[in-house]
Amino acid sequence: MRLKLVTATSLVALCLVTTAQSVEINQAGADALKGTLTKLLPEDLAKNGLITVNPAGTRYEIIYDLAKLLTKVDPATFTINGLAPWSMFATPTDRGFWNIEGDNELNVSGHFKDKDQKRTDFTYSIASLAYNGVFDPAISYLRASDATAKDIKLTSKTDTEEVNVSFGGMKHTLNSTDSAGGNGRIDFVIGGSMSTFLEQVSAQQMPPVEVRADAINFEGKVNGLPAKQIRDTIFFVLDHIHEDKLSPENSDKLKGILREAFPLLTSFNETIGVNNLTVSTEMGKGGAKAFGYNLAMDGPSNAMRFGFGMNAQEISLDTPLMPANYSAFMPTSFDLQVAVPNLDFATFGDAFMKLDFNDKEAEKRGEEMSKQLFRDGRLTVEFPKISAKSDVYDVDMTGKIEGRVDTEKDYSMEATILARDLDKTIAAVQELAKTDPDLNQVSFGIMMVKGFAKTDADGRSRWDISVSRDGSVAVNGQQVKGPDGPDQDEELEPDQEQEPDQGQDAVPAPTQQP
Repeated sequence: MRLKLVTATSLVALCLVTTAQSVEINQAGADALKGTLTKLLPEDLAKNGLITVNPAGTRYEIIYDLAKLLTKVDPATFTINGLAPWSMFATPTDRGFWNIEGDNELNVSGHFKDKDQKRTDFTYSIASLAYNGVFDPAISYLRASDATAKDIKLTSKTDTEEVNVSFGGMKHTLNSTDSAGGNGRIDFVIGGSMSTFLEQVSAQQMPPVEVRADAINFEGKVNGLPAKQIRDTIFFVLDHIHEDKLSPENSDKLKGILREAFPLLTSFNETIGVNNLTVSTEMGKGGAKAFGYNLAMDGPSNAMRFGFGMNAQEISLDTPLMPANYSAFMPTSFDLQVAVPNLDFATFGDAFMKLDFNDKEAEKRGEEMSKQLFRDGRLTVEFPKISAKSDVYDVDMTGKIEGRVDTEKDYSMEATILARDLDKTIAAVQELAKTDPDLNQVSFGIMMVKGFAKTDADGRSRWDISVSRDGSVAVNGQQVKGPDGPDQDEELEPDQEQEPDQGQDAVPAPTQQP
C-alpha cells in the first residue's frame, strides 16, 4: 500500500514541471498548466479529457478522470466500476514551488481475465486519502509531503482462491534537504505507519491463512540523490521510447546525463518494524511481539557496503505439529545481519559508460560488467551478528567468508561462536534423548565441541574458528584438520590412470584422513 501511494503521488507530481512565474490565477495559466500536464501523455489521452485544469480562487484545480484511461480496454477482459474522477489543487508560490493538496476517496470493483481466461474479481476502497506537499519543478518531485489514508480494503477472488486485505489507516511523510557540498544533490527522509493490518487467504489447495499486525512502521533515508539527473533520464526515455535505435548523438547525450548521476546515491537505509505479528492456520498459530527488517548501503562509490538484516523478539508457536518435548528448542528470539562490503560501483559506472546501448549483446555484456562490482573478482560476505535464544540455548556468532565470484573452491572463513549455559543445552538434549535415542549422538557431539571451547570472562563458551584457503581448519588456535591434498585427477598423469599392471593384485588406496 505504501508503495502504491508513493508511486501514484510521484506520477502526479512528475507532471507538474512548470515553474510558477506569477501568483496570478487565470484561465491562461490553467491552459498552460494543462498543456504541461498532458505533454508527456500519448496524443489520444491528451485529447480525450483525462486531465482538466480550472482556476479556483487562489489556486488551480486539477481533475483526473481516470476512467478515460480505459476507453480502449476490451470490457471482455477488464471491467471496472465506480472509478470517479480525482481532484487535486496546485497553488504557485513566489519561490517557484507549488503547494499541492487533495482529499479523495476510492470505491471500485471489477474483474479481469488473464491469458488463460482465468477470471479474477476484485474490489478496492479507500474511505479517505488526504495529502498535501511542496513540489519543486526543478527536480519534478516533492520536497515535502504528508498523506493520511483511512479504512483501506482490497479483495481478490478467483474460482480457486480468495484474498482479503485491510488496513485501519496509514500515514506517510516525506522531507528533504540539500546534500552537503552544494553539488545539487538532495537528501530525502520518509517515514510512516500502517495500523490494524489483516490479510486472509483461502484456497482449494491449502487451508485458510490469516495474518494480523497491530502496526507496521517504516523509515527510510537516501542521501546524495541526483534528483535532477533522474528526472532528465526519465524525460529522455519518454522522448525516445518509440525509437528502435539511438543515434550516436543521443547515445552520448544519455551517457552524459547518467555520468552526472553517478553515483546514484551516497547512502541508503530502510527499516520496517511490525508489532504483534500473528499468523493463524487450521494447524496452529504463531507470531512475534516484534519483527524487524533493515536494508542499508553506504560508503565511498569504490568501496560501498550493502547490508541486510531481520530480527524477531518474543516468538511464539502453538501447534500440534510441534511435540511438547521439543518446544523448549523453539527460538524465542533471533537476529540475522549480513553484509557485503567493498562493492566497486565506481568501476562498474565507468564500464557502464562504455556500453553501446544499441548493441544486441548489451544484456550479456551487462552481466559480465556486473562482475566488476567485485574488485579483482573477490567476494566477501560478513556476518556482523547471528544470534538465537530459547529456554535451553543462547548462541551468538560473528564472522566473514572470503572467496571468488568465479569459483566455489577458493575461499576462507573466520568466525567466532559464543554459547551461554552450554551445560544446560547438553542436559536438555540428553533428556530428549530418553525418548529419541538418535539424539544421543547429538549430545555426544556437543560435548566433544565443548572440549575445544575457551571460557570468556562472562562465562560463555568461545570458539574462534579459522578455515584457510588450503582447507585446513583451526579452532581456538588448535589445528583440527590439515590442508586438503591435491585432487586425484590432478595428481595422476593421463597414462597413469590405467588398470593395474598384469600379474599384480589391485590394492585399494588407503582412505585419506582429514
